[in-house]
Amino acid sequence: MGEKSNLIYDYGFNGNEWFAIGLIVVGMAGVLMLPKRFTPMETLFNLLFGVFMGLMFDHTIAVEPFDLYDVGDQAKYQLFDLFSYFMYAPFGYFFIYGCEWLRIKHTGVLLYIIGWTVFAIAVEWIGVKMGLFHYKHGFTILFSIPIYLFVQSLHLVLYRLIFHKIGVEKERHAS
Repeated sequence: MGEKSNLIYDYGFNGNEWFAIGLIVVGMAGVLMLPKRFTPMETLFNLLFGVFMGLMFDHTIAVEPFDLYDVGDQAKYQLFDLFSYFMYAPFGYFFIYGCEWLRIKHTGVLLYIIGWTVFAIAVEWIGVKMGLFHYKHGFTILFSIPIYLFVQSLHLVLYRLIFHKIGVEKERHAS
C-alpha cells in the first residue's frame, strides 16, 4: 500500500481544538468535583479505558486499509491529535460512576448503555460540526452506534469483573 495522502481540512488552531480542550477541561473538572467513589486504581482504569479505546479504534478503522475517518486538521496524525484522545477519559469515568452510583443492574444496564450511546452520538455529532471528525468512504455517524454499544458494554463488564473480584478478595482478607 502506498503512503496515505494528507488531506488538509483546516490550518488553524480553532473550533476543533477548542472543542477537544473544552471536553477535557470540563470533564476533568467534573471528575475532580464529584465525591470520590473509587480507589485510585479504579479511577485510573476508568479514565484510561476511554483513552485506550479511542486510540484502538482510530488505529484500526481510521487507518489503512479501512481509513473511514480522520481526526483533527489533517489526515495525517499531528501532535494535537494525540492530546485530543484525553477528551475520552472523563466519559469512561462518568459512565462507570453513574452506573455504580445508581446501582444499575440487570435490564437497567441495557437502558443505561443505550442512554450513554445516545449521549456519545450527540457529542460526536458536535465534534463533526466543529471539524474534529471527518468521515470518509461512506462512513456515517450511525456506524458509531455499535462501536459505542460495544465499548461501553466491554468497559462495564471489565470493570465489574476486575474490581468486584478485588473487592471480594479484600473482604476475605479483612475477615
